[in-house]
Amino acid sequence: MALAAALPLLIAAAPAKPTKPARAAPTAQTLATGGALKPDQAGVHIEHVDLSIEVFPERKSISGEAVLALRADRELATIVLDLDRELPVSAVSLDGRDLPPTAWRNPDGRLSITPPAPIPAGRTTAVRIRYAGVPVEAKNAPWDGGFVWTKAPDGRPWIATAVQGEGCDLFWPCIDHPTGEPDLVDLHVTVPAGLSAPSGGVLIDVTEAGGGRRTFHWRIKTPNTYAVALNIGPYVHLTALYRSRFGDSFPIEFWALEGNEAKGRDLLAQFTPMLDFYEGMIGPYPFRSEKMGAVETPHLGMEHQTLNAYGAGYAKEIYGFDWLLEHELAHEWFGNQMTNVDWDDMWLHEAFGTYMQPLYSQWLHGDMEYMVRLNEMRVKSFNKFPIVSGKPMEEEAVYDAKVGPGTDIYYKGANMLHTLRGLIGDEAFFTATRVLVYGRPDPKPGNFAPRYAVTDDFIKAVSEATGADYRWFFDTYLRHAALPELVETRDGEDLVLAWKTPAGRFPMPVEVKVGGKMVTLPMADGTGRVRVGDAVPVIVDPASKILRRQPYLEAYHAWKTAKDASDKARSRPVSPKK
Repeated sequence: MALAAALPLLIAAAPAKPTKPARAAPTAQTLATGGALKPDQAGVHIEHVDLSIEVFPERKSISGEAVLALRADRELATIVLDLDRELPVSAVSLDGRDLPPTAWRNPDGRLSITPPAPIPAGRTTAVRIRYAGVPVEAKNAPWDGGFVWTKAPDGRPWIATAVQGEGCDLFWPCIDHPTGEPDLVDLHVTVPAGLSAPSGGVLIDVTEAGGGRRTFHWRIKTPNTYAVALNIGPYVHLTALYRSRFGDSFPIEFWALEGNEAKGRDLLAQFTPMLDFYEGMIGPYPFRSEKMGAVETPHLGMEHQTLNAYGAGYAKEIYGFDWLLEHELAHEWFGNQMTNVDWDDMWLHEAFGTYMQPLYSQWLHGDMEYMVRLNEMRVKSFNKFPIVSGKPMEEEAVYDAKVGPGTDIYYKGANMLHTLRGLIGDEAFFTATRVLVYGRPDPKPGNFAPRYAVTDDFIKAVSEATGADYRWFFDTYLRHAALPELVETRDGEDLVLAWKTPAGRFPMPVEVKVGGKMVTLPMADGTGRVRVGDAVPVIVDPASKILRRQPYLEAYHAWKTAKDASDKARSRPVSPKK
């Protein structure tokens, strides 16, 4: 349902130079995202969002109007959306009819709207919401998200949003859940003249808004809720055309700060080989009808669909490509094309997105850099909590290493995928990956659509690609915290190996190098035996194919934790004696 042409754009009057208004702290409801979908939001689908936002850099405030086309899949007595209560609502209408202020309330960040009569199942209703205020300011974006208000080197405003951890409700009314993706978003961003406002999707037009302002209109198909993002600054727009191995072309672009054009062109040159890698290894770029792009931001980065945030400062590294650009690009497949149903399945985004960096290194330069990257990641795995809990999770609970897997969804997950690839072979591994991402093993431009997935979808895809049941593998690595342990003992001239894992059965084959000979032990019952005598060397898993417990890494973690605590204590200033 296309509402953009029929609904007027909200343009606030040009303000006098104001002081920044104060705001209260956001509620726990606003800071949380995901978890179990609330019953009062189930059965509601957002077909279209027409979102108009004016940004006032001097006040660090916004004025907004959102028109949401909501399809009721069940009768709705109340419409419930998520919106920060510190962005007060001034007006609400349904299908063009203004509602009295008594028809809506937002005490804690859940905006409840009561229509004059229940909305019947099957009907699409246009809900218009006007609001304004001071949005949450990020403390440390993108990890503690919100609005980033800073200055470009020339002193002009440089602004960005990064709200994955806290959700879309920090600045627009939405269903703050992974399954709350709208079918289509028309985003109108009004900013002071001299600034640009790049965002995802296709640029429809740029219009003068009067009073020294202009409005950028972007149209975005099926974005993740946190992928609707604002980027505002003195940008230079760099463009090129990518010619795909599938025979078509689409635009690639980078928005660099003025003064960084040369660095920006160097970064833009990396887009083509990265895209070719992904299209060759995984499949077609999913959003070719729009663009593949990135924008320079004052925070590190985020996978904002078709215009990823990039803030790595154009750093060079020994692997010959920009890891952050490559990682965020991975999320166009693992996160934007295929989206997890619940944050508990976030490893589907981050483990695959992280594994793509060593895989790209292997594609570019061979095995040495592939293995070095994986080893760096293995050292960063802590194995305190399962990667998948089996219950609905809020985003913060997954990323907080005190209560959830934290960065294990990145680094442990990437090494798990390396182990899986070695176990089932490249053909089965990449077939299962394509089924996860596209819902089919033979993706081509035009024969797939964005989809949702859960952990069991990938397990099923692996079983179908191999003709075997690998639930034992995923139970061990995903649903238990501890890594499998390979116990080694000597029995006369034999080396005896036995898998020990809290998951139980673990028939992982093991290679052993005995002198100059390689022996593969099937380990079908979790044990194996090989005659070694006095052979030199004897190396278990010499190619490092298996992610497993290594006591020397645990010893390193213990030493590093103690050293960091000692260094921190020594760095504290000493209080003067009274």
